[in-house]
Amino acid sequence: MAGRKRSKIWLRLAAFGFPAMMGFAAIALLAFNVSRDITRLNSASSDNIQWTLSQTEVEFLQFDLALSQAQLEEAPDVRSLRRRFDVFFSRIRTLRQASIYSDLREVPEFADNLATVGAYLEAVVPDIDSGTSALQEALPALKAQSEAIRPDVRSLSVSGLNYFAEESDSRRNALSGTLMQLAAAIAVLVAALAILACYLAFLNVQNVRRRTQALEASERMNIVTSTALDAVVVADTSGRIVDFNAAAEQIFGHSAKDAVGCDLGELIVPDHHRAAHEAGMARLRKTGEKRVVGSGRFKLEAKRANGEVFPVELAIQSADTKDGEVFIAFLRDISHQVQAEAELVLARDRAMAGEKAKTDFLATMSHEIRTPLNGLLGNLTLLEETRLSTRQSRYIRNMQTSGKLLMSHISDVLDITKFDAGKLRLHTVDMNISTLLKDIVDSLSGAAAGNGSTLEWGWTGAPLNWVHADRDRIQHILMNIVGNAVKFTKDGRISITAQASAAEEGKTILRISVRDTGIGIDPGLLPHIFDDFATGDSSYDREVGGTGLGLGIAQRFVKALGGRITVESTPGEGSVFTISFPVQAIAAPEPKGEAQFTAPARKRANVLLVEDNEINRHVAREMLTAQGHFVTEAHNGREAVEMAEETGFDLILMDISMPVMDGRSAARAIRKGGGASARAPIIAVTANAMAEEQEAFLKDGMNDVLTKPLTREGLLQLIADHPSPAPPAPEGAALRSQQLIELEETVGAEALKPLLNRFAAEMEAFLKSLENGQDLAANETAVEAHWIAGSAATFGLPELRSALIRLEKAALSQERQAAEDALSPLRNAWTSTKPVLNLF
Repeated sequence: MAGRKRSKIWLRLAAFGFPAMMGFAAIALLAFNVSRDITRLNSASSDNIQWTLSQTEVEFLQFDLALSQAQLEEAPDVRSLRRRFDVFFSRIRTLRQASIYSDLREVPEFADNLATVGAYLEAVVPDIDSGTSALQEALPALKAQSEAIRPDVRSLSVSGLNYFAEESDSRRNALSGTLMQLAAAIAVLVAALAILACYLAFLNVQNVRRRTQALEASERMNIVTSTALDAVVVADTSGRIVDFNAAAEQIFGHSAKDAVGCDLGELIVPDHHRAAHEAGMARLRKTGEKRVVGSGRFKLEAKRANGEVFPVELAIQSADTKDGEVFIAFLRDISHQVQAEAELVLARDRAMAGEKAKTDFLATMSHEIRTPLNGLLGNLTLLEETRLSTRQSRYIRNMQTSGKLLMSHISDVLDITKFDAGKLRLHTVDMNISTLLKDIVDSLSGAAAGNGSTLEWGWTGAPLNWVHADRDRIQHILMNIVGNAVKFTKDGRISITAQASAAEEGKTILRISVRDTGIGIDPGLLPHIFDDFATGDSSYDREVGGTGLGLGIAQRFVKALGGRITVESTPGEGSVFTISFPVQAIAAPEPKGEAQFTAPARKRANVLLVEDNEINRHVAREMLTAQGHFVTEAHNGREAVEMAEETGFDLILMDISMPVMDGRSAARAIRKGGGASARAPIIAVTANAMAEEQEAFLKDGMNDVLTKPLTREGLLQLIADHPSPAPPAPEGAALRSQQLIELEETVGAEALKPLLNRFAAEMEAFLKSLENGQDLAANETAVEAHWIAGSAATFGLPELRSALIRLEKAALSQERQAAEDALSPLRNAWTSTKPVLNLF
């Protein structure tokens, strides 16, 4: 107690003594300033300096007067003129260099004027120091310069005089101010004790007010926490609850009276979180580590008084109090929010399931429609080859047209579904735009002529023939747009113009406009012209038909290509459809000879036809046997596996949807079984047109996909593209294929030998380039593999050709792993093929 009193006494002495010491120090400082200012006033003699400044202007005026007199005299006194200039020059140099004017030169106005006058003097010195005649000639210019610099000389003198006048006033004011400060300091010192007393009284009042404010703030905080919608729970470092607001009572079902003093974990933490909570509290007490304090809001679970576990949003902050550190937890019941989120997720899942169900339904319907359509169109093809009357032939052609139109509508619906589901994929190839436009014009010219219209096309600007783009999509777009123009134009003109313009990143923008002079489009229909099922005339007696899907599909394809489509139309005058999309311009490829295959009569394939539909089996069998091929039939996948195990077939046509064992399972079983046809090409024959399903077929070990309905051309092309990969044979004459022997008999061994040597050199160079780092998944690799595969087919080297085709397809799909997997079989095929070439 005594020590506390002594501390208070020392504090009071310090409170009284410190102002007194500060007052004496202030008086001493003011006295020193008064003495200094008086001394400065006694020593500040600036008359000579001010006279010099005034004399500067006088000497300039004398020099200017001398210039005026020199101009009037025929023989001017040049010597006197130079003397006047030297006097003025000397005066200015004094102002620029003398240390007595150093403070004056710091004044911006004076410094600017002095620099201007100095620059003037340096400019006229050459004329002043020149010869008499030169000086006389320069007198007018010197006079003009003198008149121009006169205001600056005047400002130089005036600014210097003003500076010294202001400095004198400042010193007098400073002395007066110092005296006043001294008087004020004495008065302040006298009043210090009174002020100090008042200050102490003020501090006392302030302490009382602060205490009152703290009480009011505490009361307000209690009101805020008690009325908050979120639960506020305050706990100490031991986990004991020290405050529990009304919202917490409502949310957790505990009264504040019962909750305060209880362990936080036991009261509101669920049992399955209790161990983690207690471990966190123990870590906090031991190391002070706070993992969740101040980390924002996060979701957790809490427990009500009735044992119910519910989701909460939790945020924790800490604060220091006189009783130690406390932790404030803000908890919000988010049961309704979590339930709403679950309902949204459920709604999303249902929407996605509905979208998948729609896609599955369309794929199933496509299969179910394409399967009987395959039988219909196939039998029509077979029927067309029989003896028919003219009327019967016309009926068959009409049915074929209707069937192809139905197939087109099915494909349109599937394309829309794939685009809307984000599964529409582009297949870019090297193509000739001019050839495509010409083909379209040729195919539609007959229909245009039937309406009395002309159909023409051409380029605007330099033509861009060869590009790398999706030919099928572009053809589909143009066929829809140009076809509509032909349908709605009678006795008019349809013109197609193409234009290429440069774009960024090595791309070129291709712009194709289709202009017609037809009936035009109603303005009210223009905003909906690209909608599905939108037609210009929906009446029953409309003049032209159509589903209204064409332009909708065209717009989707244009967007898939990364472009846009627009339309402008005036009723009665015509329409202009414009599409623009990026393409990659390429150089025209070198012409390559197509692989020539032997006639079916000389090369008959042994085909295994796997199909559960009797009509489809009949159609495919008749198409194949008509060309001289042998056909073995299997009704399901199990039969196909057993037949392929025992017999080596040249080709297997595998249906996908079959009883007992489906086509995918059968293909996998044939590949893994190692039977006689384990390496035979397997072709998926399916009505499933979805791209992702077709990719799955290839991953099952199938070599290609043939979509129903089947055509004779498609079947024969498959047999040509997929010759049977004969197993390696021992070296000797038996290695020669029948086709190679026939080539030797036709062209002679001497002519065949250089061709084989050239082929071997090309193959070696190709393998070497692949081993030296050429990108396996590049378009260049696909082009070279395709080229060499054609030569291999010509020479009757099926194993090598199959390996090259496999590499080509992997490179085109840009699947690097597939391309690397295809490289080793290619080397093995070449190793087994080289002995064949060495026999000639």
